Amino acid sequence: MSINLDVKLKRASKIYHEGETVAGLLLLQANSDVKHDGISLSMEGSVNLQLSSKNVGIFEAFYNSVKPIQLVQYTLAVAPAGRIPSGKTEIPFELPLKPRGSRTLHETYHGVFVNIQYVIRCDIKRSFLAKDVSKSLEFMVENKAGLPKEIQVPNKTVNFKIMPESLQNVRDRANVPRFCITGKINSVICKISEPLSGMVIIERCETTIKSIELQLVRVETCGCAEGYSRDATEIQNIQIGEGNVCIGLPVPIYMIFPRLFTCPTLSTSNFKIEFEVNLIVVFEDDYLVTENFPIILERH
Repeated sequence: MSINLDVKLKRASKIYHEGETVAGLLLLQANSDVKHDGISLSMEGSVNLQLSSKNVGIFEAFYNSVKPIQLVQYTLAVAPAGRIPSGKTEIPFELPLKPRGSRTLHETYHGVFVNIQYVIRCDIKRSFLAKDVSKSLEFMVENKAGLPKEIQVPNKTVNFKIMPESLQNVRDRANVPRFCITGKINSVICKISEPLSGMVIIERCETTIKSIELQLVRVETCGCAEGYSRDATEIQNIQIGEGNVCIGLPVPIYMIFPRLFTCPTLSTSNFKIEFEVNLIVVFEDDYLVTENFPIILERH
């Protein structure tokens, strides 16, 4: 009397845009005729916000006001109460991808304090003596909107020069090894489907270098009138130079933006999603210097 339920989409990439139709199949398999109290299909898209533990107690009022922001929400009755025949049953479905009211469909994004997800869920209701059967499938939403007007676009190419004199928040500058590091980021306005690129050159250094690393960071801000919580967390860290890099040798900067964990830079009244890149040079004694580059991601 068991039922196996699966949800399949016709589009292998599972990527959709606003206004398109999400089409697929409900696949049911039963080893005998099974009675049910109705089959329903729902599409939900929401933004879920949460505060980091360091802010517990600071924004008590915020906890009461944090509710998921519903972007898409509707349910479709697939079949009334009846029986599922023995064997395989395929039920095709089509759901239009349209936002609720005046909402905007933000891109799919999996963060730490901000999550934007779109899910199709099928439920088979059964009598109180048998368990209901449910199956969920996440699909991705992308949009091709340009940058919001409130985001100021900085100069695209950034040339940098890192020296002991340029470092901030240094307690004992006299103990900082003498060095000079130059380079450039080809563009801090990045197309999300293309890699971040550039180069770094060790011009001179009086101590041995252990590693050169590139760190991608997300900066998530969420809040309301009672206050805002802003948290930066690492997405990925890649090593672009190992050991004592040759003086004067251009080391390429090349970083691909990971799917799901990045999205176009986003700013709304309730939350923001921003990104930064840190260039980290680690010396032999584990002393390290960091240069921070705020970047803007967009999808053309």
